[in-house]
Amino acid sequence: MTDKTISGWRHRRAQRALERQLDFQQRKSAAAAGHEPEVMKAMSRSSERVRSLLETFRSIEPDSHIIEVGSGATGLIFFFPGNHRVGVDPLAVHYRTLFPAWQGRAQTVAAFGERLPFAEQSFDVVLCDNVIDHAEDPPAIVSELVRILRFGGLVYFTVNIHHPIYSVAAHAHSTWNALGIRYEIGPFADHTTHLTLTRARQLFSGLPVTILHEKAKISEAKAKAKTRRARHLGDSLKWVFFKNAVYEVIARRQ
Repeated sequence: MTDKTISGWRHRRAQRALERQLDFQQRKSAAAAGHEPEVMKAMSRSSERVRSLLETFRSIEPDSHIIEVGSGATGLIFFFPGNHRVGVDPLAVHYRTLFPAWQGRAQTVAAFGERLPFAEQSFDVVLCDNVIDHAEDPPAIVSELVRILRFGGLVYFTVNIHHPIYSVAAHAHSTWNALGIRYEIGPFADHTTHLTLTRARQLFSGLPVTILHEKAKISEAKAKAKTRRARHLGDSLKWVFFKNAVYEVIARRQ
């Protein structure tokens, strides 16, 4: 395939992942109706955990400028401390309607992570929690996270990583769709890429940051898979080949 064909295919794949995400969140909104306090309590706990982890490296002051790229429906930013908080997501307009109980707790902007509408060095803290594998150009997003971060500022980043077999399967899924074979497998249609640990680490290579904290929760993912009864072949594969292990990074802008 030519570079133009590959670029167009990546764009269509990212758009399809976005469509599926909106459909999923519409169903999630309906299921959450009447249970908003429980959802908000869980969101608050997640935000507090990340804030506490970040503050082992730098104090987060009330006037800090904080942004979450890919804030989604239930992002960290909505219960994060601070007077200047922004959430960015391509579906932000939809989420304001679907989840009004908490989306108004932060300013939200509808934009793509590859092209953030902010000047360089605009924020003290940048959050990006498990979103780039749904996007068109993950490396471009990571570059943007660092671009808008002030010198000495912190970026908190996570993404799910997988055994290399899933990366191969994801590539095969993308290839037959690019060739016009319209057969979708849920996990591969919802994500534009399945990153390995090596590829996830490479995302920060060459960028002006110092890695302060790095953790790949592969053993936890394997243990979790073994506690669940296999519903199908895919679940059985997870007992041998780990899937959805969280890769977590905290980095400081140099």
